[in-house]
Amino acid sequence: MKRFLISAAVCALTATTAHAENIGIAIARSDSAFLTILRSGMESRAAELDKVTVQVEDAQNDPSRQLDQVQNLISAGVDAIVVVAVDGDGTPAITKLATEAKIPVVYANHPPADVDSLPETAAFVGSNELDSGTIQTKEVCKLLGGKGDLFVLMGPLNNHSSLTRTKDIHDVIATDDCKGMKVIEEQSANWDRLEATNIMTNWLSAGTKFDAVIANNDEMAIGAIQAMKSTGVDMSKVVVAGIDATPDGLASMSQGDLDVTVFQNAVAQGAAAMDAAVALARGEKTERHIWVPFELVTPENMQDYAKANQ
Repeated sequence: MKRFLISAAVCALTATTAHAENIGIAIARSDSAFLTILRSGMESRAAELDKVTVQVEDAQNDPSRQLDQVQNLISAGVDAIVVVAVDGDGTPAITKLATEAKIPVVYANHPPADVDSLPETAAFVGSNELDSGTIQTKEVCKLLGGKGDLFVLMGPLNNHSSLTRTKDIHDVIATDDCKGMKVIEEQSANWDRLEATNIMTNWLSAGTKFDAVIANNDEMAIGAIQAMKSTGVDMSKVVVAGIDATPDGLASMSQGDLDVTVFQNAVAQGAAAMDAAVALARGEKTERHIWVPFELVTPENMQDYAKANQ
């Protein structure tokens, strides 16, 4: 299993230095299970590096608040900033602020809108979303034999990962092997378990027949599962898929409820983002795009991932 496929150009940081770096972390929200693991990956990596400290700001899913927090980190004189963006559309303003202040910026997980035009003092660390929903939906297609009606639970409508994962679903079911599959309902639950529970409850109340639920993340998949179990749906008759392979997602899989998830290595993303930020703060070069691959997780191999995102 290729868990830590990260560029050697990033990981090979200079171990000895007379400088001490303070890295600002501007995270989209602290109440997200996945982003909590991502942040932990950053903080753990910083603790391993020589003379590196971190300062964390939580935007509470508010892009205006995040922009203000980045400005505050710049005013505080941090040596580099790692941004887990609330909204990709707001990232060019963040890049501009950091660049004008001569402070490197590294985007983690959520691609910035300006990902293809980042300056040399900026980088993006993440997993290629063209793979995530594709891997997920191909496995659902396999389990359904290429036929079935789907409910789709999306993340935020302004989020690049959510939009790409959803497009992946539609692209896969347009292929010859999966063209017997059809999306019958599609709605945003904003990555949130409770919102997904409420949406799924409404769909169940309408009495619409379905064969699978494909969610853009594990939290929403779990919310859908909770709604189904509370209304007596036979979980052996439906396929449920998520993305992230979070501890809760894997627990749901071990209980026989979640059938498919896709491992997104939050720990490795966090570590690589911190490595890149420190390298840039020290005047070293790093790759502009640093990819950590997605991996399919099923009941057959889930034990390999049991401690991966903890």
